[in-house]
Amino acid sequence: MRITEAIILAGGFGTRLKHIVNDVPKPMAPINNLPFLSYLIKKMSDIGIKHIVLSTGYLHEKIESYYHHSFKGIKISYAHETEPLGTGGAMLFSFEKTTTENLLVLNGDTFFDIDFEYFDDFFRKKETPLAVALRRLDDISRYGSVSINNNYKIISFAEKNQTTGEGLINGGIYLINKNWLKRLNLPQNFSFEKDVLEKMYKENDFFALPFNNYFIDIGVPEDYERAQRELSMQL
Repeated sequence: MRITEAIILAGGFGTRLKHIVNDVPKPMAPINNLPFLSYLIKKMSDIGIKHIVLSTGYLHEKIESYYHHSFKGIKISYAHETEPLGTGGAMLFSFEKTTTENLLVLNGDTFFDIDFEYFDDFFRKKETPLAVALRRLDDISRYGSVSINNNYKIISFAEKNQTTGEGLINGGIYLINKNWLKRLNLPQNFSFEKDVLEKMYKENDFFALPFNNYFIDIGVPEDYERAQRELSMQL
């Protein structure tokens, strides 16, 4: 994989997990006695990422005191939001800590075990400023859905609860050209999903690649409990 830097969006409040995990930010929720974020960073180490920017907010000191500035051989930097910036604002803020143009961006509460090298090749072959990793699900109602054409170009979005049944969801992993996003002159606080993906796909060639690989989102209690059974590794 030619991408060497990643941003992990780790500033979530974890509102739906409050009654289970209330003393750490959601990405630090313990999974078999290890922070969930450690599973993501270990995966980044495995695929050759050299530098991670952790975008932090709520209880940021819990993350910083655990990982410091290096973990699993990866350099760790922090982009701490003093006020919520939305996912898009968090990306732009984190860009200032990076040195390369093309970046991997991941949600800090989702583990999606895709073939990152294949995804990187796809991003480069499509010559797109943005590629999205999609996950096929039997029931998309909790997430909303993404539709693509035969050339893998994004052609529509549906809000959650608008559609049910099998489909493709945004898996929360992106490859993005940071200079392209910076040139859009977006406000300081914005949602990447709502204000970029869903508003700009008609005028831009955004491509998305479906995967069937292991996927879990710990944002709701039942999946947090499932992660305890399914995620394990040697750190």
